[in-house]
Amino acid sequence: MNRTQLKRSNILRMAGSEMVDPDGHGETFLLRAVRIAAVVALYWFVSITMVFLNNHLLDNRDLDAPLFVTFYQCVVTVGLCWLMQLLSRLCPHLIDFPSVKFDVKTSREVLPLSIVFIGMITFNNLCLKHVGVAFYTVGRSLSTVFNVLLSYVILKHTTSARAVLCCAIILGGFWLGVDQEGMAGSLSWSGIFFGVLASACVSLNAIYTKKVMPAVDGNIWKLSYYNNINASVLFLPLILVFGELGRLASFSRLTDLGFWGMMTLGGVFGFAIGYVTGLQIKYTSPLTHNVSGTAKACAQTVIAVMYNASSKSLLWWTSNMLVLGGSSAYTWVKSREMKKTPFRDPQDSAKEKLLPADKANMGV
Repeated sequence: MNRTQLKRSNILRMAGSEMVDPDGHGETFLLRAVRIAAVVALYWFVSITMVFLNNHLLDNRDLDAPLFVTFYQCVVTVGLCWLMQLLSRLCPHLIDFPSVKFDVKTSREVLPLSIVFIGMITFNNLCLKHVGVAFYTVGRSLSTVFNVLLSYVILKHTTSARAVLCCAIILGGFWLGVDQEGMAGSLSWSGIFFGVLASACVSLNAIYTKKVMPAVDGNIWKLSYYNNINASVLFLPLILVFGELGRLASFSRLTDLGFWGMMTLGGVFGFAIGYVTGLQIKYTSPLTHNVSGTAKACAQTVIAVMYNASSKSLLWWTSNMLVLGGSSAYTWVKSREMKKTPFRDPQDSAKEKLLPADKANMGV
């Protein structure tokens, strides 16, 4: 057997050899690689589809009711939480979902977060409605910048010079993107305004989530359950105040099953993004998840431009690269800094890993 054949056989033996996964179970390298690729692909599919689906629902010329669309998605999420609890009891070996009984005291403790959560998802959807998918990444790119500012103002946490430099790159990309959209004649100032508010709410959501986590025993699904119940109730007076009830009453497709099917599908994808986000973190790492989210945002922008047959300038693409590059660099800098920090309680660390900033997005 010659040297080339020996090298090939060694590579095949490595691919078939057993490695230990994070859960401690032996598995082949090839199987682990395939599973990670499948999980990342699933995250990309769910996240990108959800953004395009929400854009379709919010861009409905016959129904201008973004609050109702968001409210309905919260109701669907609550319904899916109940369904998952039931399936978890029937098939405990296949589905692992916490048993949650509604508690008024817990709901009250989660309420401050729910108010921020309503602002986050509402402004997020309004930004998407006004700027479209192509500019969506830049339109709400300031969440990292607000995270640094609000962490200092509220938590008194200081940030390193390298992290601040990354934020400056993001800000530069944001302003360049706004300038290029203006020159192209497609700039929506209301969309930019909602995008900035959404970014601020994303950062506040992360801060308040850490504060209320003990109230739900550190379980992200319990938090989602109470958050969406509170949001569903709080949305009702907002729908009345902003006159969306009248628009719903005059909507011609109110009895159309196709319309409600698309609305329900949007809620299902909103629920699914939480699951696939956790799945991607479980089988990779929080850092890899953020890198994957950045790459997904890049692919999402390219798909939107191709789908709309748009022509964008070099500076417009440069603004997107600055935003995505600055975000990736910030993630890398913070991960390096976290490795140098003193040891903390594993439960606290686990809770933070369950709360990636992108989910605030609802993966968006």
